[in-house]
Amino acid sequence: MKTLTHTCHYTLCSYDELSEQDCHLIDAAKQAIKQSYAPYSHFHVGAATLLDDDTIVIGSNQENAAYPSGMCAERTALFYAGSAHPNRAVVALAIAAYTEGEFTATPISPCGACRQVILEMEQRHNHPIRILLYGTEGIIVVEGGIKELLPLTFSASFLK
Repeated sequence: MKTLTHTCHYTLCSYDELSEQDCHLIDAAKQAIKQSYAPYSHFHVGAATLLDDDTIVIGSNQENAAYPSGMCAERTALFYAGSAHPNRAVVALAIAAYTEGEFTATPISPCGACRQVILEMEQRHNHPIRILLYGTEGIIVVEGGIKELLPLTFSASFLK
């Protein structure tokens, strides 16, 4: 038997330390929160994707009284990007959350279902996605793609 360890590599930085393009993407994610529909949890999430032609596509969480019928902001943005721009790779994804009248201090991370969708989008275009997780106390930047957050992936190769 052997024990293996996975280490997640990321950078923790402030908004002021980001590039203009990263700030613009985070701002788009924060703005997307205004379109969130979260009457049950009151936890509003916005996501913004940056495509390889510099197009930004946003999404927000959409709740439903039958909770499994709702959709996370990340998947809303990624599915919209895939539908409206099927030949464009997503190169970055920014996520922000807002609850109790303010943005979260700690960045939130995508749920398992969203991580799987991010993986599929990376594989679809053979391109890793930079992930920016916004919090008022710091921003986490994941450079290596979703495998940093989802080390034991399930992919199409298992279905063959």
